[in-house]
This record gives sequence, C-alpha cells and structure tokens, in this order.
Amino acid sequence: MTGDELTVLVDRLRWDRRRDPYRGRREYSQTARQVAEECDRLVGEGRADLAVPVLRKAVDRITRALMYLDDSSGIIGDDLQELMDLYAKACVAAPPNPLTLAGWLVRLECDGPGWPRVRLADFGPALGKRGIAEVERLVTERARVADPESWTGAFAVRDLREQLAEVSGDVDRYVAVLAEHLASAVQYQRIAEALRAAGRRDEAVDWARRGVAASAGSPYTDRLRDILVDMLVGAGDTPGAVRVRREEFARHPTAAGYRSLIDAVETAGGDDPTTWALGVLRERITQQPAYASELVDVLLTVGRDDQAWQEAQRHRRWLGGPQWQTLLQRRAVTHPEEVIQPYRDLVEQAILDSADRRRYRRAIALLPALRAAYQATGEHAVFGKYLAELRVEHKRRPTFLKTLDAAGL
Repeated sequence: MTGDELTVLVDRLRWDRRRDPYRGRREYSQTARQVAEECDRLVGEGRADLAVPVLRKAVDRITRALMYLDDSSGIIGDDLQELMDLYAKACVAAPPNPLTLAGWLVRLECDGPGWPRVRLADFGPALGKRGIAEVERLVTERARVADPESWTGAFAVRDLREQLAEVSGDVDRYVAVLAEHLASAVQYQRIAEALRAAGRRDEAVDWARRGVAASAGSPYTDRLRDILVDMLVGAGDTPGAVRVRREEFARHPTAAGYRSLIDAVETAGGDDPTTWALGVLRERITQQPAYASELVDVLLTVGRDDQAWQEAQRHRRWLGGPQWQTLLQRRAVTHPEEVIQPYRDLVEQAILDSADRRRYRRAIALLPALRAAYQATGEHAVFGKYLAELRVEHKRRPTFLKTLDAAGL
C-alpha cells in the first residue's frame, strides 16, 4: 500500500457526530484494523518513520469517534488500544520530537475522554530524559490548576504521577506516590509487588498485611491475600500463611476459602482444619442462612455426600440450580429413589418458567437423568407412565410436546 493509499485509509476513520451511532461500526472497525496491519508492516520493514504520523492521526480520530458511535461491545475500543500500543512501538523505532510527544500524551490523558490507556513505560525510550522531564513539568502544572473533582484532578494527574514514579526506577518514590491514594487493595498490591521485585520482601509483606486488614471485604483483596500467602511461604513462614487463610475463612467462610486454607495447611504440614471449618460454617448459618450453599460445597469437597444431602434438604431454598443438580447427580449413584421426585420438580419448574425462552429444552435435558433414576430402582415402566402423564398435563403446550418428541425419549 502506498503512502497516498494509507492516507485515504486513515481519512475513513473520521466520524461525523451527526451519523447514526449504530450503523457502520463493523466497517469502521475493519478500517482501524487495516490501518494497524499496514503500519505494523511498515515498522517491521524498518520504515517506522512513515507509520508514526499515520498512527497518531488514527489514534486521534478514533478517540474522537468513540464519543459519538456506539461501542457497547468494546471492539472498537480494543482496536484503538491496539493502535495506541503500535504507536508506542513505532515511536521507539523512530522517535518523534520528545517535547511534542510529551505534550500530546499529557493532553490525551488529562483532556481526553478516558481512552485509550496511556502507558508511559511503553513510550519511555522514545521520550528519553527530555521527554520525561517535559511530562513531569506538564503534570506539575496540571496538578496546580486542576479541579480536584474533575477527571484531570481525580484520576489523570494522579495516574501520570504514579507512572512517572514507576518509570523513574526509584522504588521509594514509587511507593510514596502510591501511598498517597490508598483507596483500594489494588494500591497496596502495587506497592507490595514493587517492593517484592526490588528484593525488599519484609516491607512487601508489611504492606500486603496492611492492605488485607484495610480492605478485607473487597473482591480486589483476594489477589493481594494470595500474594501475601505466597511471600510468607517463600520466607518459610508457613504457619503465618495458614493464619492468614484461617482469618479470612473465619471472616467469610466459603468453599473457595476452605480450599485455599487446605492448600496452606498441606504446605505447612499442620492439622486438618476441616472440623473447625465446618463448625465455623454451621455457626454462621444460624445467623446468615445463605452460607448453607458454601457448607454443602465444602461437604462435597471432603466427600461427605450424605451430610451434604442432609444439609441441602434442610436448606434447599439457599441452593442454586446448578448446585442442586450436582447434588442430585451424586445422590443418584447411591440413592436413586431419593432423586426421582426432586428431578420431577425441576422438570415442572423449568416448563413453567415463562421468562426462560429455552425452558422446554432445559426441562427435557433433565429427563435422561430422571429415566436413569427410575431404571436404577427397577421401575422401568414407571418412567414411560410419567412421560404419558407429562404429555397430558401439558397438552396445551404444543411447542413443548414437539420438543419432547424430537428428543426421542
């Protein structure tokens, strides 16, 4: 493709704000990908200097276009990020003016709509010392005048300051900047990982502990807790790793937490915590019955199927459909007579679930297991009688009957 053809291709990335936001999205994405392919080819051929201005223009145009076209699928946003990453690669191969690049990056981050993601580390070699210094200067100016409640003040400036500290290579500076905004476990995780990578494990463990304590209930804390346990095990403090897992299970007893606890205990060579864990769960159920599903999962995990069945019968309303079906499948192996009525109930519930367009298929998918249960009890003819009754009961549901016929049961 010639330079003129590439220019024409990039021009197709213009998007008139008056256009229908839902029409032409597929073709627009195809154009963006074609631009990426051609520019990637230029970089690979050693002609990155030709790709640099084209890619910047493409990024600018798609950034604006995404403000007016619908991208609920995220496909064009992914195309944009790919072009941004390719632009960084091209800039490293053929560096533009570092001051101009620095200004563009800061404007994109601070004044843009929030996309694409600006990664200073990717542009670092192209920026060099002069460019990084210019980013520092511009960010300092922005921080001085930005409204703390604006996008620039609340996120962009902070994000750039954190990235600048990271690319500086000064771990203490990076930790200090991250520590200015300890709003979630993610910040603690970034600090712990930076210190760990620098060989400062004790400090990393301390920060990880602080993060786990400060954000115990956050879903983002799970990864931080895993990192903490891994560091403790690496340091030979396996009892400490077990304590972390026990404390979390006591706070929020789940089947996943139990499995993590077992892994830690097996590594440490300690006593089996199953009895303690089951006691914690049973006590929690007295106050929060929804934890019954977790108790059933733990019992199944340790092979106590009879107890799991009993608990499931006692707390049926708190079990989800997939979990209940798993229980039925396992119970059918040893007590097929006990799963016949529950399967029949599930079939009926599925048929009557008018909100589910696939309800008839879901109902019929349960019938082979029900038939197997009848056969296991020696009542082969009873299943046929049940099917006949089912047809009569739902004779006014022709679609169901047709689907049942197609199943060949």
